[in-house]
Amino acid sequence: MVHTTMEGSLFEPTLYIVKGMCILDYEGNRILAKYYDKDVLPTTKEQKAFEKNLFNKTHRANAEIIMLDGLTCVYKSNVDLFFYVMGSSHENELILQSVLNALYESVSLLLRRNMERRVLMENLDAVMLAFDEICDGGVILDADPTSIVSRAALRTEDVPLGEQTVAQVLQSAREQLKWSLLK
Repeated sequence: MVHTTMEGSLFEPTLYIVKGMCILDYEGNRILAKYYDKDVLPTTKEQKAFEKNLFNKTHRANAEIIMLDGLTCVYKSNVDLFFYVMGSSHENELILQSVLNALYESVSLLLRRNMERRVLMENLDAVMLAFDEICDGGVILDADPTSIVSRAALRTEDVPLGEQTVAQVLQSAREQLKWSLLK
């Protein structure tokens, strides 16, 4: 698919769809952010100013998309967290929305549906891995929350037995049985 501008010139098709992803708290402060295009918001100061402006425009809105500073931004909020995915102004919003849904659902699964700032901060390492599993350098790698979580989640040995799902317990038992048979 080739994109055109109003002047009629062509945009070259590219895999570099996502310009950035971020999670902000209820005051608009950055919890986690990754920007993939060094030409767009190259400094941390510019990124934080953009995030503050983005938060101010979206924290009370009922919409799911906004055009801001030449970027298409899709967003979703829950309790005290705001999730954003940014792409260029000519990018397909549905693709950006699928990345946002993957991010939101992955974080939700990682936090066991307890989507609060405090819980996210306690599990920031796994959430950072989820960011990396979803997008690398602006290229979308995966949009399936269950496969993202399976690669980003910490080893099940680190989780108390009472907090593991039945599937995790069975997988752990299978691995232990496999290793005992191989010895």
